[in-house]
Order: sequence, then structure tokens, then C-alpha cells
Amino acid sequence: MKIITWNCNMAFRRKAGIILSHRPDILVIPECEHPDKLKFEKGVTLPADMLWFGTNRHKGLGIFSYSKFRFKLLETYNPDLRTIVPISVTAGTISFTLFAIWAYHPGDPDGTYVEQVWKALDHYDKHLNDTPVILTGDFNSNTIWDRKYREGNHSNVVKRLEEKGIYSAYHLYFKQKQGREKHPTLYMYRHKDKPYHIDYCFASADLARKIIAVEVGDYKSWTSYSDHTPVMVVFKK
Repeated sequence: MKIITWNCNMAFRRKAGIILSHRPDILVIPECEHPDKLKFEKGVTLPADMLWFGTNRHKGLGIFSYSKFRFKLLETYNPDLRTIVPISVTAGTISFTLFAIWAYHPGDPDGTYVEQVWKALDHYDKHLNDTPVILTGDFNSNTIWDRKYREGNHSNVVKRLEEKGIYSAYHLYFKQKQGREKHPTLYMYRHKDKPYHIDYCFASADLARKIIAVEVGDYKSWTSYSDHTPVMVVFKK
């Protein structure tokens, strides 16, 4: 099973071919346009299933299946948390909970992106105990930006997930520490000298043991498409 998250920086319809060349089973695309606008280029594989969330038709959160996996929004979805979305994923006897994430702080000038994730961990706490579970997407956060006086900072999000037995695939695979990542996932304003790691895939321990590959896209290959690079995680079946 291959899961890819990539903030496409809008206009996914014109960029789908490049990410689909990496053959995802499930694709989580922050800043994706509304399905009504998804007129893909000729020859681009159409998804077998998809969900979309957002209030801006040009810039929402798309979740796509290019395999036998099918999606169902969980009844506990809280629209106040916008684009942090709990989804039941099934394919035959295989099932798990997926949290597709594009973190931001609508209408809260004093908030931070990661505080939306922190609030979601509270609201969806019981689902974090129901393994297997994956949380993936654009968290818009990193330990380097921790505000020590705020409980809902990045380090505390990571700590809370780890207390649930849920771990960052990238950090496990590359043996990296939070805040010291060697592979950026964002080049701010597409500037090579402004690299940050803000996109993640967290997996419960039962799935984390099955990780066989993690890849982060490089600047040269992706900068013409987006300010973000994809995070790609392969799990043994």
C-alpha cells in the first residue's frame, strides 16, 4: 500500500499526471480544487473514489483512491475543524481509519496552524485508539516553531500521538529527530534557501512495523509544480 500526500499549490487538474507517475494507492492533496473543476488532462487515470472538503472551490482538501480502497466519512466529523477529516478506508478485509489533514486557522488571528491539529486530537481521541490509523497531510508545523506557552504546539502533538502508539513514518525510517529533518517538504515562496519540513504521515504501531519505504520529493523535481514536495510512504501488504 502506497500513500502519498502532496500540497499541490492549487490547479491539481494540471498536475495530477506527475504525482500519479509514482503510483499511489491513496493520495491526499491539500490545496486541491473542487471536484467540479477537476477536468483532468487526456490520458490521466481517473480516481476510483474520492472525497473533497473546503469552502473555497479553488483550494480545498482532496482525497483520492487509485486502488480498491473505498472511503466513507465518519459520522464524528466536525466541520468546525474544517480540513482535518476522519475517513473509514476499506478494501475487502482490509480497513483502517485515515485522517486527511490540511491544517490552517480560519478566523483565528491569534491561532496557529498546528492548534487545529491539537483540537482535532481532542475531538477524535477515541478514533486514535482504534488501530490501524494513519494521519497524513500538510500539518503546516514543525518543532522549530513551538510556542512554549501554547499547549497545542507541534512537539506536544507529536508527543500525544506517540503516547497513543502513533509515529511519524519519515522520522522512523530516516532516524531523524523532530525539528532536525534533512529532507524539506516546503520551500517557502519556492526559494531553495527557505526549506522546512511541515508535511507528515503518522501511522499506528501495527502499520509502522510494515513501513518498507519512505521518500520525500526533491526541490529540482517538484519546484515547477508546487512550493511543497510529496511525502510517499509504502507499507507492506
